[in-house]
Amino acid sequence: MKVIFDGEGIFVEYGEKTVKVGNDKLIHKKESYTRLWWKLKEAVKGKKVRIVVYEIE
Repeated sequence: MKVIFDGEGIFVEYGEKTVKVGNDKLIHKKESYTRLWWKLKEAVKGKKVRIVVYEIE
């Protein structure tokens, strides 16, 4: 095995916003992929890989 990608950072950013519709409150959830996600996607495209993720906080 060899290293084809080594990166650190936030993978996907999440957000929540409460929206009032009439008398109801709805929670709108949003996911946005970061640059780290796109770099990893391009690095592993078409390859057989093993991905291990560590939380650093």
